[in-house]
Amino acid sequence: MAEITASLVKELRERTGAGMMECKKALTENNGDIDASAEWLRKSGLAKADKKASRVAAEGRIVAAQADGRAVLVEINSETDFVAKDTNFLSFTDTVGQAALGAADVDALKATQLANGQTVEEARAELIAKVGENVQVRRIARIDSANTLSAYVHGGRIGVLVEVKGGDAELARGLAMHIAAMNPPHIKASDVPAEFVEKEKEIELAKMTDKDKAKPADILEKIIGGKIAKIVNEVTLYGQPYVLDTNLTVEAVLKAAGAEVVTFTRLAVGEGIEKVVEDYAAEVMKQAGLA
Repeated sequence: MAEITASLVKELRERTGAGMMECKKALTENNGDIDASAEWLRKSGLAKADKKASRVAAEGRIVAAQADGRAVLVEINSETDFVAKDTNFLSFTDTVGQAALGAADVDALKATQLANGQTVEEARAELIAKVGENVQVRRIARIDSANTLSAYVHGGRIGVLVEVKGGDAELARGLAMHIAAMNPPHIKASDVPAEFVEKEKEIELAKMTDKDKAKPADILEKIIGGKIAKIVNEVTLYGQPYVLDTNLTVEAVLKAAGAEVVTFTRLAVGEGIEKVVEDYAAEVMKQAGLA
């Protein structure tokens, strides 16, 4: 039997939203397997959804630029939020954002020459010397298209690119704002993997009472089908209520405009990077020989 540690219980709680005792029981029942435990909780009706997500840890900024049928996002990281708000860092990121319009990937961006004659990589090294922290140009996303584009950044921490066939710049920006807020994994129902749908059916069936399961097959199928349709709407852009008018779905807004979403990209600062949490008070005491 695997050891059920407090940190494992905490991780499962954060992932599922279930209570501490339920999480401990789930881990015990599943020999410490966190994926199996999360599914066990959902089948038991003790977790609304698997909230597993990449741990957002690194600081920094997302910048956007758009011109002549091109739209880009660049994530640039710093070690602390303090440096992320520094004027030198902000100036550097703005410059890099504009330079990214002509770069195909991060390596090409780093080699891009700026107006002052430096490359982006040289300017980054100079910035590190100024702010005293590691700074990284982490990733770039871009769309090149004759369709309507929007590059939107919310609070410097979430960036969205969206390409819309039909419609106008206002619609594209509204959609980008929606994607920033709601983070849909897919565009439409046909994009949702069949494995996901089958797994959700399995989970919904496991959560039903024996009385419900005893209903005729066609009735049971309709009940399950309704639940799955709701879940699919929640994970698709087209199925979600539009943030600028929640009386309408995104699909209805697009239909009224005679438009469709071709593609989108959403970046959030630090997603997928695990940050080391420093105890600065303990570190100072340690260095002073008091701990």
